[in-house]
Amino acid sequence: MYIMGKREAEAVRKVIESGKLFRYNIGRQCERFEKRWADHVGVRHATLTSSGSTALTAALIGLGVGPGDEVIVPAVTYMATAVAVLAAGAIPVMVDIDDTITIDPKAIDAAAGPRTRAVIPVHMWGLSCDMDAIMKVAKKHGLLVIEDACQAVGGAYKGRMLGSIGHAGAFSFNYFKNISCGEGGAVVSNNKKAIRRALCYTDCCNFYWHGRDKALEHFAAAGARASEIMGAILSVQLSRLPGMIKRMRAEKKKILQGTKTSGLQPIRATSLDHECGTTVMYTLPQARQAGRFAEGTGGTVVGKTGRHIYTEWDQILDHKGAHHPALNPYLLKENKGCRMTYTKDMCAKSLDVANRTVMVTTHPEHTAADVKAIITTLNAAAAAIL
Repeated sequence: MYIMGKREAEAVRKVIESGKLFRYNIGRQCERFEKRWADHVGVRHATLTSSGSTALTAALIGLGVGPGDEVIVPAVTYMATAVAVLAAGAIPVMVDIDDTITIDPKAIDAAAGPRTRAVIPVHMWGLSCDMDAIMKVAKKHGLLVIEDACQAVGGAYKGRMLGSIGHAGAFSFNYFKNISCGEGGAVVSNNKKAIRRALCYTDCCNFYWHGRDKALEHFAAAGARASEIMGAILSVQLSRLPGMIKRMRAEKKKILQGTKTSGLQPIRATSLDHECGTTVMYTLPQARQAGRFAEGTGGTVVGKTGRHIYTEWDQILDHKGAHHPALNPYLLKENKGCRMTYTKDMCAKSLDVANRTVMVTTHPEHTAADVKAIITTLNAAAAAIL
């Protein structure tokens, strides 16, 4: 969370004083944000959820992904990407990232098999995936594309907003994201049926509040509704977002320009002018150098971020896909032919790149002096190790 202040507090105060915290009451703060978010992303439909993880699962279920299906996910992403696949009853298949630190389109092409139904490109750490290449591969294999933009709220790819390029997109608004209401998420799509199914997953009684819709295929689900407090906060946060993204993009470009002669190798950007700009990343020749560079700059080695690396996904590697064996996707007869053999060295290329790459974060409230100091630190650290 970057900025939270009096405007958010005032919005929450109004909701509390109204006594209308339930999203289907007259205040309609959630609906207001959903409309604004759909417009911002450039899609027809958006629905709020309780979290980004729920949004991913709802998007998969909305598009009809389930038992019998494989879903390709990158080896470097927060574990929730793979867990969402299991929550839909399908099986995650991990593939390598490339020098963009996002999923490798060539790896998707190589991994697509007869049971592969979908792919989830993840726009990690504010970076944008190579969506042109990914959509081309997806079309070749007839794959659904669900964009995981949970870590890239407000970012774009070549002028198109992340989340709007694939068949559906998922966002997170938890504490660590570009805009936040503490927890929360959203599903977006141009597919009305997919959104209605996603809404049924997050609120199985949705059609009761508006009157039964016999055209809607309803089903039982635990529910993960957003509250009016979340909607009110997010509307204020959304008003802050464009300016924040603009400042972080500008800071990233200054840092890249300021370290151009340092010998550091920035990662390959797919859309530098349109991504979030929340991180600056450099790939070092050796993992040992990356560790020293991170220590000298206050940065973070990508491969040391815990649950963002597939080798740390214990529930996935151990095939613990549900709380009860009868519901465990790994044990379902429908998934018997799916690929589910995982080893910790199966994506060695990803581990190599991640362990040699260091990220440094930007911030929308950094001053010119702050940025200058960051550049000085990065150049000094590079001189000490290269």
